[in-house]
Formats: sequence, structure tokens, C-alpha cells
Amino acid sequence: MLNSIGLQNPGVEYFMQNDLPWLRKFDTKIIVNACGSSVEEYVELAKVLNTLDIDGVELNLSCPNVKSGCMAFGTSYEGVKEVTSRVRKVLDKPLIVKLTPNVTDITEPAKGAEDAGADGVSLINTLLGMSIDIEKKKPVLANNMGGLSGPAIKPVAVRMVYQVSKAIKIPVLGLGGIVNGRDVIEFMLAGATAVSIGTGNFIEPEISIKAIGEVEDYMKRHNIEDINTIIGKVEMN
Repeated sequence: MLNSIGLQNPGVEYFMQNDLPWLRKFDTKIIVNACGSSVEEYVELAKVLNTLDIDGVELNLSCPNVKSGCMAFGTSYEGVKEVTSRVRKVLDKPLIVKLTPNVTDITEPAKGAEDAGADGVSLINTLLGMSIDIEKKKPVLANNMGGLSGPAIKPVAVRMVYQVSKAIKIPVLGLGGIVNGRDVIEFMLAGATAVSIGTGNFIEPEISIKAIGEVEDYMKRHNIEDINTIIGKVEMN
């Protein structure tokens, strides 16, 4: 999937009043994805989120930094470290930093998150992509370029999860193209402590339930009692 939907949303006040009460009806953990266009916005948002009945915060550092020429915060060690450390000072809840794959070395931003006190990192966010309408000779997306997600990016995501898991000590949440239990196992073998499914939900709303069943089948076939024992156990050639 290639999209340029962006991060528009009703805002934290709307979330507090409408979404959170409904979500709390269910026996599940609530992790809020937080974004901003300046360090100050991230900090102010974190202060509000720290007062809410939620279980954690995921910092989306693929947002454009309007004060630095709209370059994403998450493209450098220093950029990630600055935002994460500022947020860490005002947030007592578990903090996950979501990393962009549009970098030369994904381990550097990951180290920045770890050094700034993050409890974990999640990767990867979408890859920057583009599609052209050959009849109109114009980009298909109104924004010209957009985020590529889904199975096409899975090999890149697996590679980056493997690299990051070897470079830092905090947990890694793996995401990017997961559509079944085999994908889940692959990410965990690469070093992911947990996984997340995004685009796959548009294809099959019950995809997570089915993936859990497939993981259980894998465990039975390989006589695995604790799924955590496979984390990072890929045997490289």
C-alpha cells in the first residue's frame, strides 16, 4: 500500500473525551502513538498523555520537523536522542520510539533512543515511495510521494530488526509487512520481542487472530513451550 494520508487526527482532547473511555471497556493494553512538528509539541503532548489512563506511548519520529527544514526527527542519532530525552523527562509511562527506515544506518537512531532512556523501539515505519500515472504523466499521489507499507517491505524490516536487536539492549518491536504467523516467527527469530500488524488488517480484519493460531501450530511442530525462547535465535550462514 502506498499512501500519503499523513498524521491528521482530531487531537488529544478528542481522544481523551471520546476514544479512551470506549477503549477502556476492553481488557487490553492501550499504547498511544504521539506525533508533532517540533520538539516542544512532542513535550506538551507527552505531558497530557502522562495524565491519562493509558499503558504506554509510542513516539512517531518520522514526523517532519518544521523548525529544521521539515526533515524527519528520526533520521539521526542526535535528533532521536533530543526528542526522546525531552519527552522522557515529562513522561513516567513506558516509552517506545518508532523509527523511520529512510536512513543510511538504522542502528544509529536506535542507539539515540536507547541512550535517551526509551524503554523500547519499534521498526520499521513506512518506506518512502512513488508511483506515476503514465497516461497523465503525473504522480498518482497528490503529495507526489508517500509511505509504502505491506508485504513488499518485509525483507527490509526483518533486516533492520536484526541489525537493531544486535546493536541495542532494549526490546525491539517488529513491524512491516506481517500478514501471517510465519511472518511473526520470522521477526522474532530476527530479534523482535513483540510484533505489530498494520496494513494486513485492511486485507483481513481477523488477521491477528489467525496469526496467533499459526504461531501456536509452529510451536507444536517444533516442541516449543515458551515462544520467547526463539527471540533472536536465527542461525546466520
